[in-house]
Amino acid sequence: MKHALVGWRCHDVSTEVLERPELKDADTGPEMFHYVRKEKIAESAVMGTFVIALCGEKFPVTKVPKPGSPVCPQCKEIYESMSE
Repeated sequence: MKHALVGWRCHDVSTEVLERPELKDADTGPEMFHYVRKEKIAESAVMGTFVIALCGEKFPVTKVPKPGSPVCPQCKEIYESMSE
């Protein structure tokens, strides 16, 4: 997600332009999807609350994975070990 720099001038008041940091959904790289509690997905998507993935990553739900999307290797390993 790209961010713009903003600033304005009102009367003779000076302003400064602040750089907004780049935000990522997760530290595992671009478009990496995680396993989270199913009952928390809708709340997170609507309210912006954070969910906690099986791997411990915390983030708000912003995207829905499509078939074939890359999955966090740690989440996948934990999820598969839970079904044994």
